[in-house]
Amino acid sequence: MSEKLKRLASKVEERFGEALTRLPSLHYELSYEVPAARLLDVCRVLRDEEGFRFEQLIDVCGVDHLTYGKAEWMTEDATDKGFSRGVHRELPHQEPNYARRFAVVYHLLSVELNHRIRLKVFCSADETPVVPSVNPVWAAANWFEREAFDMFGILFDGHPDMRRLLTDYGFVGHPFRKDFPLTGHVEVRFDPEKGRVVYQPVTIEQRTLVPRVIRRDHRYMDRLKHQADVAPKTESEKAAVQGKTGNA
Repeated sequence: MSEKLKRLASKVEERFGEALTRLPSLHYELSYEVPAARLLDVCRVLRDEEGFRFEQLIDVCGVDHLTYGKAEWMTEDATDKGFSRGVHRELPHQEPNYARRFAVVYHLLSVELNHRIRLKVFCSADETPVVPSVNPVWAAANWFEREAFDMFGILFDGHPDMRRLLTDYGFVGHPFRKDFPLTGHVEVRFDPEKGRVVYQPVTIEQRTLVPRVIRRDHRYMDRLKHQADVAPKTESEKAAVQGKTGNA
């Protein structure tokens, strides 16, 4: 971490004390977890006080931790036996513990001082996630928060116009939630008899997509084919190869 970020971290921790919890710093930025009850106070201080001056809100995004820390990749070449990629079994992200399922992340920029900070706040311990709206602090939060509401179902208390932003009228559910099916619930098609687009239950077969562990790369196919062609195929050829290796 640069000396500039270290000085900023010292100012933040001196100003807020135990109100903020330091998170791992990624991409040369500072990250802190903020209690929902302190969110607006912290944001106003970061915007207004000398040494911070975070006058610009870059982004607000929702996060769903439903399977974080417990889901493993299941593929044809690797199973959950002996593999624990992405799994931290000591973390408490288990259903129905909704207290740590949904979170909101805020990316702040100080144009004046040229530094950044990231805040993370977990939603209320309820199946209906709620956090305070930062729209009174940064007007740019308006559409960001509407997007997070639309995609994740996170409500922002105090938002002036909490409506969906990206999905269609009458859409049911929130597409970015981890328990929302990849194919959705309905599909649309043009009905030539009615002369308009109609909705109907989805006809796509449900399936689970997982990352591939072994990738067959065309850059190595010729080399592999050559190795297969020159490899000994009969027992006598194998014995001759082993004999030469032993003599060497």
